[in-house]
Amino acid sequence: MQKKYIFDYLASCNMCGNGNYKILGKRLNQTQGKNPRNKIGITTTIVKCEKCGLIYPNPFPIPEKLSDHYGMPPELYWKDEYFTHDSTYFQSEINTLKTLYAFKANDRALDIGAGIGKCMISLANAGFDVYGLEPSEPFYRKAIDKMKIEPNKLQLSSIETSSYPHNHFDFITFGAVLEHLYNPSSSIQKALEWLKVGGIMQIEVPSSDWLINKLLNLFYKIKGLDYVANISPMHEPFHLYEFSLNSFIEHSKSSNYTIIHHEYYVAQTYMPRILNFVLVPWMKKTKTGMQLCVWLKKK
Repeated sequence: MQKKYIFDYLASCNMCGNGNYKILGKRLNQTQGKNPRNKIGITTTIVKCEKCGLIYPNPFPIPEKLSDHYGMPPELYWKDEYFTHDSTYFQSEINTLKTLYAFKANDRALDIGAGIGKCMISLANAGFDVYGLEPSEPFYRKAIDKMKIEPNKLQLSSIETSSYPHNHFDFITFGAVLEHLYNPSSSIQKALEWLKVGGIMQIEVPSSDWLINKLLNLFYKIKGLDYVANISPMHEPFHLYEFSLNSFIEHSKSSNYTIIHHEYYVAQTYMPRILNFVLVPWMKKTKTGMQLCVWLKKK
């Protein structure tokens, strides 16, 4: 399906407001492979904020219809086995949360970008009174029809148009969501309004320091290409940003939270398996894994 975009030039970094950036290279509207210059497509420039390290496209490609990105059936977006809930899903994060926060039974939790509701199920099993927010109707329907999420607990809405009482939740999670939002700064600030004072927010995002992207960018540079592997603003998985820890440190200076914990997840390498024996321990040692997880506390 052909997608139409409006391209919007950004004057400043969304997370820290700085207007200075370094141009990293170009990104195609499809997977690039080894020789992106041999492919026909649209490119946008990828930049990195010189102050906080946020990576984003400039100009910014905004689809004519959001459904062009996220309106596809869940079966096409994830493999069939995704619809089976694993009892260990989100359990590591729940364990971390309980070391950072004095949990009480039936504390309220909100999952922003709930998808088909797997995180909601895990939080409910851990004793939380759980609510969810999901902007995609196909995912919302599957959460209710197949995963048996209670309709009164799941809101079909984007964060921009949603509404919850102020100071209502003890815990809010943005799991693999913030990189898809056009204004992550305002999304965090809006969610903070719903969080109680002293409440915890967990955010997992792609790291701008991921080793594999750096290796791929070096490969393109050696070949004399001005392309980069960072983000994917016009093709799956439609990542618009990569964040550094400093992105949140700078953002916290103008927002009502403090960073109380962070960690890096290696996740996948997408490299030949034989190389993982070297890459995985190196990424753990150097904190250059694919995902950054930050834990915020509302002041």
